[in-house]
Amino acid sequence: MRVHLRTGRLTIRRFTPADEDNLVALNSDPEVMRYITGGLAEPGRDQVRDEIIPFHLAAYEQHPGFGTWAAEDSATGDFLGWFHLRPRRGDGAIDLGYRLRRAAWGRGLATEGSVALIGKAFTEHDIDRIVAETLAVNLPSRRVLDKCGLTHVRTFDRPLPYPIEGSEHGVVEYELTRDTWAAVILANAKNN
Repeated sequence: MRVHLRTGRLTIRRFTPADEDNLVALNSDPEVMRYITGGLAEPGRDQVRDEIIPFHLAAYEQHPGFGTWAAEDSATGDFLGWFHLRPRRGDGAIDLGYRLRRAAWGRGLATEGSVALIGKAFTEHDIDRIVAETLAVNLPSRRVLDKCGLTHVRTFDRPLPYPIEGSEHGVVEYELTRDTWAAVILANAKNN
């Protein structure tokens, strides 16, 4: 198991082919997929095995230090979901994302994992901006982004491949710059 980082409660590691069942189960939960596919189970087992996992494995080599990682409960080893921090196409920003099992919701784990990835990215890589997108109606994810220090920069319309309740309110983009992150870290250090 190649660990990317550890937090107080999470082990964030590289995916392996053995994660097929974990990903299929995660993507089969209608509540987990509510703001992604409108609740449909997607992608299926064949696509997870033949496309998704190989894509993640190749990305580790293509973009060292970035990718999509499995998240486990450090105490139990239970699969909780995934986090990603990876280059966006074209604009040079680094995209933050996560998807967690319902059993992990409401425990601060999305924030904990995201904050750790953000800190690792800004301290170990020469990047200037981290961004995240979600549907405007996805208030739980928006709260996580706020807690991680990202700020709302725009709301826009984007055609979605699935009908999703509330999608008529658009997609929101959040960002955090290196300078803003560093200022917050410095302020917190002075206050402690």
